[in-house]
Amino acid sequence: MTVLEVEGLVAGYDRIEALHGVSLTVGEGEAVTLIGSNGAGKTTLLKSIAGLITPWSGSVRWHGKDVTRRAAEKRSRDGLVLVPEGRKVFAGLTVEENLTLGGYHRKPADRNKTRSEVYDLFPRLRERRTQAAGTMSGGEQQMLAIGRALMAQPSVVLLDEPSLGLAPKAVTEVTTVLCELVRRGSTLVLVEQNAHAAFKVAHRGYLLDRGTVAVSGPVDELRADPRVRTAYLGETV
Repeated sequence: MTVLEVEGLVAGYDRIEALHGVSLTVGEGEAVTLIGSNGAGKTTLLKSIAGLITPWSGSVRWHGKDVTRRAAEKRSRDGLVLVPEGRKVFAGLTVEENLTLGGYHRKPADRNKTRSEVYDLFPRLRERRTQAAGTMSGGEQQMLAIGRALMAQPSVVLLDEPSLGLAPKAVTEVTTVLCELVRRGSTLVLVEQNAHAAFKVAHRGYLLDRGTVAVSGPVDELRADPRVRTAYLGETV
C-alpha cells in the first residue's frame, strides 16, 4: 500500500527553483533513499514533504489525502515526522527531556511506554538519560534525534543526512539501528550523500540531479548503475 506520494513537485527559495517536477512513491514498511550531490534538491524535497516549505506546484499525498498545504506540525501529529539535518537536539535539556518533548502530544502512559522502547533500541541513551544533550558526541546526538522522532510513534520517518559529520564507527551504529527499524516494519525516507550507508538500509532509491530524478529503482539496480558507481560509490566503471 502506498502511504506517501509526491507528484510533479516544483519548489525553491525566493526566485531560485530547486525542484523541477519531482515525483516519488513510498510504500508501507518500505525504506526509500534519496541520494545525490550537494544542491541536488534532496533536502528541499524532504522539507516539502514535511511541510517546512510550501511547494510552488505539484502535490504531496499522505495515505491518499492531499496534504500539500497542511501545516508541518499537523503533519507531524498525523505521523509524518522529520529527523532534521544536523540533529538539532535541545542542547540544554537532558536526554529524557528531549525524548519527552518528542511525544509531548501523547498521553503520559503511552509516552512512557514508547520511551522505554526507545531506550531498548538505544541502550546508550538510557545510560545517559540525565545527561545534557549538548554534551554528548555527534553519534549519540543522532541517536537521540532519531529516538525523539520515534516518540511520536510516526507512520513515516523522514531522515535528513543522518550520517553527516559522524565518525565511521558512529555511522555504522546509526546505520545498524536504521536497519533494525526497517526489520521491524518501519517506513523510512532517507536522504543521504553516503550511498554506501543508504544502500544498506533502503529497498529502493532515487538519484536526484539538479532538481530532477535522474535514476530510480531497487537498490541493486542503483548500485549497478554506472553513474551511481562512479559518482557515489567511488568505483571505476
